[in-house]
Amino acid sequence: MQMKKLPWMSLGALTLAVAAIAPASAQEKSVAVTAIVEHPALDSVRDGIQAALKQAGYESGKNLKWQYQSAQGNTGTAAQIARKFVGDKPDAIVAIATPSAQAVVAATKSVPVVYSAVTDPVAAKLVPSWEPSKTNVTGVSDLLALDKQIDLVKQVVPGAKRIGMVYNPGEANSVVVVKELQKLLPTLGMTLVEAAAPRSVDVSSAARSLIGKVDVIYTNTDNNVVSAYESLVKVGQDAKIPLIASDTDSVKRGAIAALGINYRDLGEQTGRMVVRILKGEKPGDIKSEVSTKMELFVNPSAAEKQGVKLPEALIKSAAQVIQ
Repeated sequence: MQMKKLPWMSLGALTLAVAAIAPASAQEKSVAVTAIVEHPALDSVRDGIQAALKQAGYESGKNLKWQYQSAQGNTGTAAQIARKFVGDKPDAIVAIATPSAQAVVAATKSVPVVYSAVTDPVAAKLVPSWEPSKTNVTGVSDLLALDKQIDLVKQVVPGAKRIGMVYNPGEANSVVVVKELQKLLPTLGMTLVEAAAPRSVDVSSAARSLIGKVDVIYTNTDNNVVSAYESLVKVGQDAKIPLIASDTDSVKRGAIAALGINYRDLGEQTGRMVVRILKGEKPGDIKSEVSTKMELFVNPSAAEKQGVKLPEALIKSAAQVIQ
């Protein structure tokens, strides 16, 4: 008995037919995301990126391979993650915060890299200028106008002359802010008093070293400080030193006020940039961006605990009042 050949489909045609109806995973894109540490602001950036990708039709488990790793505050770990991600050859690597961005940029000149939540990408040597880099790197900055930050300080503590700042001298983000404040404050009749916190565990002792030396403590988005913000709040309450932040999430954790970026929005802005790359644009042709949407958060209860009373007009002007 001879087996009849199916007249309607050859083996070659069958192969082509299977390829034609292959699932979306055949066109699956891959995005690898890393952050230097986990804290509310950086977590919001990560979540915003994922939301923007989903909105554009890229969804984890369907047509997107998504991976995320935190360096847990360790720059050595950040370098290891960067090397692993580069080896995976994703369609884009997103690096959240300066140390992680520096690690990834050092690890590859070919895989597309999008930085996020980096204050000054030029000073951090991620890109040569704010114009399109013509390299494999672009991204979104969280740069803030420091004159507006000091205006907020003066509204909360009108007589403030000595501004304290706890920061990690090894973080480029913070060094840039310190240098700018060193130039700005003397023009306003104020001085900057610095306290170094190279590790998160140093934040409390650095803050205590400012007791009796400052009228207010200002914090930027230094990752060591933000990850240990509660220890700073304790010093502020115990010593009655008002805390003003640039990260709005810190207001929920005990800062009196912050005029800052919505980091979820920053993440979504970053995610839209990643989508452009997934659709074929080269990162080197995309100009670095800055978030321009600012929000004022205030915490009257924290103000009372730190020895000041917020002006009613400032409370009324806030986007969010934390009780």
